[in-house]
Amino acid sequence: MYQHDADPTPELVAKAHRHVVDPGPRSGTVYLQDEDYAWWVDHILTGRGQSREFLVFAYGSLIWKPEFAAVEERIAHTYGWHRAFALKITRWRGSPERPGLMLALDRGGACKGIAFRLPEEGLTKALGKLLRREMSAKPPSNVPRWIGLETAQGPVRALAFVVDRNAPAYAGSLELGQVADTLATAAGHWGSCAEYLYNTITHLEARGIRDRKLWQLQALVAERLQAEKRA
Repeated sequence: MYQHDADPTPELVAKAHRHVVDPGPRSGTVYLQDEDYAWWVDHILTGRGQSREFLVFAYGSLIWKPEFAAVEERIAHTYGWHRAFALKITRWRGSPERPGLMLALDRGGACKGIAFRLPEEGLTKALGKLLRREMSAKPPSNVPRWIGLETAQGPVRALAFVVDRNAPAYAGSLELGQVADTLATAAGHWGSCAEYLYNTITHLEARGIRDRKLWQLQALVAERLQAEKRA
């Protein structure tokens, strides 16, 4: 991956790491149950229609930490959706005292990512596992939806997880500087937001995908981490 002075290195990103004890779920959180996941699996498979292949669109951590074994991956564009740090988190890579931000697929713009093809064998089980990765509380912040993609092989439909703008965790449209401040400082028991950003960019870059806004964020986060390192 091409680097310059404003890019984080693994050593610099490690400066954002802190030991954080999992605070556990917030009081009043209601979780999805097995019957809820079963309903969603049926809903997704019904919405599949006559598609001969099952594709999942990955735009963030699903690229580098999937919950399934794909049999193929393709570079894909979607129009009408964009990648953005639009979900507030107080666990995993954030804390109640210092909330973090995670990527979401939000309405508007365009996004380049990966279309993973899942095998038909064991598909129901794989979907159940994927849903448990992406959705936990009621109502879910990420909602599964069929969207259109453009690939080198032609247009396809794929399952994607898109943000619900009515969800309490939705952060809305934030300025880059505000996002960078959060990503440079937030961490949880899974690691830091700076590491999350670094891993996402690294794996996109490995596939020849460069998201201009993510690279701008990377430079801003690196500046903040460098300043903290010198302090």
